[in-house]
Formats: sequence, C-alpha cells, structure tokens
Amino acid sequence: MKEHLFADHPREHCGLFSVFGVPGAAQLIYTGLFALQHRGQEGAGIATSAGAKVHSTKGEGLLNEVFTVRPPTALPGHLGIGHVRYSTTGSSRPQNVQPIVCECSDGLWALAHNGNLTNAKRLRHIYQDSGAIFQTSTDSEILMHIIADPQYRTRTRRVERALSELEGAFAFLIMTKHSVMATRDRFGFRPLSIGRLGQGYVFASETCALDQVGATFERDVLPGELVVVDEKGIRSSTFCEPVAGPLGQCIFEHVYFARPDSIVFGQNVHETRIKLGRQLAREHPVAADLVMPVPDSGNEAALGFSQASGIPMDYGFIRNHYIGRTFIMPEMAQRQDSIDLKLAIVPGVVRDQRVVVVDDSIVRGSTCKRRIAALRRAGAKEVHMRVSCPPVRHPCFFGIDFPSSGELIAAGHSVPEIRDYIQADSLAYLSLEGLLGAFEQPGDFCTGCYSGKYPVAVTEEHSKQDLEKT
Repeated sequence: MKEHLFADHPREHCGLFSVFGVPGAAQLIYTGLFALQHRGQEGAGIATSAGAKVHSTKGEGLLNEVFTVRPPTALPGHLGIGHVRYSTTGSSRPQNVQPIVCECSDGLWALAHNGNLTNAKRLRHIYQDSGAIFQTSTDSEILMHIIADPQYRTRTRRVERALSELEGAFAFLIMTKHSVMATRDRFGFRPLSIGRLGQGYVFASETCALDQVGATFERDVLPGELVVVDEKGIRSSTFCEPVAGPLGQCIFEHVYFARPDSIVFGQNVHETRIKLGRQLAREHPVAADLVMPVPDSGNEAALGFSQASGIPMDYGFIRNHYIGRTFIMPEMAQRQDSIDLKLAIVPGVVRDQRVVVVDDSIVRGSTCKRRIAALRRAGAKEVHMRVSCPPVRHPCFFGIDFPSSGELIAAGHSVPEIRDYIQADSLAYLSLEGLLGAFEQPGDFCTGCYSGKYPVAVTEEHSKQDLEKT
C-alpha cells in the first residue's frame, strides 16, 4: 500500500467572532477568538469601528503572535469582527488572512468567512473579465465584489441579493462602520450562534466562545438568514427560499472539529461524542484490558466505549500541548516533523496490556500507523483500533480540506487492508446508522464524506489552489 504522507485527521476550517454594542470590542473579540483557536492556526485578525473609521490588525500565525506588537487595545470601537484561519481555499500567505477590509464607494466594509463557495471560480472569472482586481486568492473576497457591484449597490436588500448569488457553504460576518451582519448559507453547513452581552450582541462559530466572554446564548443564526445589528437594534431577513428537504449541517463538527464544551446545531458536543463511543462498543466489542483515547478529540468517545463495554479507561497517550494540531500546518514537511512530537506514550499504562485505541477518525493513515508501532515498542500485547465515525471515502467541497479522494486512505482500500497497513490487531469503524443515531435530527446533517451523497450538487471541481495565479 502506498505510504500516506499526511496526518490522520481532517484539516480545519476557520473560526468567527463578532461584537456589537460593547466598549472595548477588540479585547472581547481577542478573548473569544482564543476559545476558537483550535479552528485555525495559520492566521488571525480583528477589525473594529467606533463609528468614524475601521481599524484592523491581522497577520500570519497564532492569535497571541499576531497581536504581540499591536495589542487589541490599540483597536478602538464598540463593534468589530474577528477571524482565525485555516486555508481551505487560497494558499497560506499574508494577503489571504482575514478579516478582508475593502473600500467601496459608500465606505469601508470588512468580512470574515468560514466555509467554501462551490461557484467561486465562475463568479471570480465573471468579475475579472469585467476588469475587477482581486487582492487575495480566497473565495471569500467574491462576496465583497458582488456587494460593491453597481447593480447591487443601488438596490434595496443589497446584501441579501449579493448573498443569493453564492453557492456552497458559508458563515459570514460582515461589518461596516456602523453595523455588524451575520449570515449562514441556506443549507446551514457551518455553525454560527448569537449571544447577548449586557446591551450588546455577540456572534461566534461555537458557543464555547460565548461562554469565554460571559455572553448568554440566544439562538443560532438560521440557514438562509441575515441578521443585522446597528444603532436601531437587531433585525432579521432572509436571502433565499427555505430548503425544501433536509439541511446540510456538517456532521464533522460533532465528530471532531468543535470543542466538547460547545453546543453545535442545537446539541451538546460532549454528550454526542459519548453516545458515539457507546454505540461503537456495542457494534464492535473486543476482548481487551484497557481503553485509551487519542487525545483530545477522542476522549469522549473513549469514555463512552469504556462505559458501554465495561473495560476500564486510562490515558496511555499524553499530549504535548506545546505542539499545535499537526493537520493545521499547511505544509506536508511541517506535519511530518511534528507527528512524533505531538503524543507521548506512558509505558506503565500499556505494557503487557491488550489496548483498545479510540480515535475520532482516520483520514490518511500514516499517523495511526506510527502510533500503533510506538505502542508495541512500549510493550502493548495487542492493539485494537476503534473509530467513532465511518470510513472517510469521499472528498468534501464545503470547507474541510480534503477535496481529493487521493488523500483518503479509505477511498481506495478496504477495512482489512487499512488494518494491515496500520498494523493493528483489529480495526472497526462506527456505522453510518450508528453515527446518525446519536442525533435528534439525523436527516439534517451532511454525511457526504462518508456516503458520497451531498445535500447540494457540486457544479465545479474544487481544489485549494483553484484561485491562485501561477
């Protein structure tokens, strides 16, 4: 079997956070983004306004690295938007860091985006052919060009009309000098929540960020909804017809992406992952002495597996918290150098034990193979691998950075072949039915990466470098 040179987890998308009507908005945004740092480590930025100007700081790297020279307190204003980035469209370079700030004929606008637009190439070509100049290679910038287009600028419901041109997955935060807007695509692929903080409002990709700043969760931004907050208050409109069938909420948010202390799509992530682990134990029992998670996102599933199986759980892996999530590093060499630094093994826990290793996913396989080999060197008698989701066999076009089946080990290999490749004594995945059984509204989730069935047709082939000019 061909060696896979990528980490075993899907690479992340982005995190959004916004404040309106709270003094010192930048400091709150900075704090909220810290709670979302797990969603992207390539770049970070904040844009704020006190009503007269838009102030912005952004750069490549972690949040605390970006704001070392110019702290958030240097950005005045009572409203603003913030972003932490992992690139799913466009390379990792300074121009692509968000928020994007543009000067239109009616003033400065800023936007931040989580997701992927599936009609990005077509729309970009239309504007470039008419003479438009793009400053980034992201799909996000397309919305700014539509908003600035004279045929939209002079019409009522301008932003709604612009959003109606977009296809695919998006959660956007849009800002002017006097307002903040929040919106989600009509299928609701990406999460975005509304909170209250005193007399002000907060928007965040995950509710853990609301908790971080002391905001009270109000509700989610609805699919196809545009929420606007300004000095007149908060109001809501829609930019499309409601989806007639099921929604397309990304199920990977619960399997892996979101922090366990978040409520995503109306359901607690911690509780969901425990349910997945319990069902995994029921579907694929194994005689073993010890259940151990791959931290951190495998922790809850391992706990559920232990509860349902009666096999005690212990921590045979210890995570080095000074090493970032390896899959977020965009360059393959960086990931390879970090794979063996991320987790250490506690030999006294695994020596002479039959261990069940529970992880949330296996996407490429190489990291899993290395860890099993390390467990055997540490003295484990048997290593059984259990995965709390089905095999990832199909690409994602909606904001997870595995757009090619060639990167997915399960796309071309059977479970026994993967077991042999990673050199486990046994390997089993949670069934799709078992996964969906953990949700109150299972029909409203996108399972395309497992089933190949997507909520919306994809009319353009997509790759991360589509909008790059060579």
